[in-house]
Amino acid sequence: SRTSTYWLTRIQSFLYCNENGLLGSFSEETHSCTCPNDQVVCTAFLPCTVGDASACLTCAPDNRTRCGTCNTGYMLSQGLCKPEVAESTDHYIGFETDLQDLEMKYLLQKTDRRIEVHAIFISNDMRLNSWFDPSWRKRMLLTLKSNKYKSSLVHMILGLSLQICLTKNSTLEPVLAVYINPFGGSHSESWFMPVNENSFPDWERTKLDLPLQCYNWSLTLGNKWKTFFETVHIYLRSRIKSNGPNGNESIYYEPLEFIDPSRNLGYMKINNIQVFGYSMHFDPEAIRDLILQLDYPYTQGSQDSALLQLLEIRDRVNKLSPPGQRRLDLFSCLLRHRLKLSTSEVVRIQSALQAFNAKLPNTVDYDTTKLCS
Repeated sequence: SRTSTYWLTRIQSFLYCNENGLLGSFSEETHSCTCPNDQVVCTAFLPCTVGDASACLTCAPDNRTRCGTCNTGYMLSQGLCKPEVAESTDHYIGFETDLQDLEMKYLLQKTDRRIEVHAIFISNDMRLNSWFDPSWRKRMLLTLKSNKYKSSLVHMILGLSLQICLTKNSTLEPVLAVYINPFGGSHSESWFMPVNENSFPDWERTKLDLPLQCYNWSLTLGNKWKTFFETVHIYLRSRIKSNGPNGNESIYYEPLEFIDPSRNLGYMKINNIQVFGYSMHFDPEAIRDLILQLDYPYTQGSQDSALLQLLEIRDRVNKLSPPGQRRLDLFSCLLRHRLKLSTSEVVRIQSALQAFNAKLPNTVDYDTTKLCS
């Protein structure tokens, strides 16, 4: 008597290897036909492979040669099941630099010109290399205007350097507050840099060998705290340094605390401000094409593929948020200011990503703090 395997193979051979009057032999292991005289003309359209892992869960009802649904952990793409892992996002946006931590620290300490980003200095309150009265708040901008002129690049900040001089016997000492605008937009869409808080780096001051009281102020972010930037907002205030009751410790006062303005002694000048970092590849049109596939998928499965790529970009962009209890929603800022999408479009895209992410196995979504309107 014949075994069940023999009859199964015999039936499959009649079904799938019986074209053009030639009968071949079907192989379950290779999912293929062996035709007489090594010809392939006996092969009919083979059904999809149903099974575990990368095999299909079911074949498509309208076309048995293609997958209809996939096993957990796999996504449907053009009739095949592919792992739910996004391909490289480098085509859309770059993230990495070849600089290692020690090499980067050395270049920042030397204020190496190779990592200097040429930002435009703007201020209505003061000019570089000119003395000014620092007893009131001064505002300075270092901006790139890339969202208007260099749409094919996004930029990463690694550090900041200022050279500040004081007149002799000055009672005023500079106090700096820094805000970062990641991709453009208004100043209200900037986040405050928490200098010297919760392990965030502090300013390092180095006395310069000049006749005046000049110091180099440097803030090193490096790989650990690097982030996107379009504009750096620097606010300069001053405090009055005075000796304490014991004579050993210093006490600081706000200049406005003194009714007598004669206590606000001295002038200040800023010789230069430099921002250090690097630029990365960015293709807004390619990302727009991905978004377009959410509404008009080009092929079966391309919508899932586009959602997976956008999820990867979203998570990698938001991972470069500043320290805090919750990440900032930098991805929405990218969509608003570098792709020029409307608020309603951004909300729709974020909702689609959240819904898709909820269906994926072993994924944890995270709450973000809104930054851009």
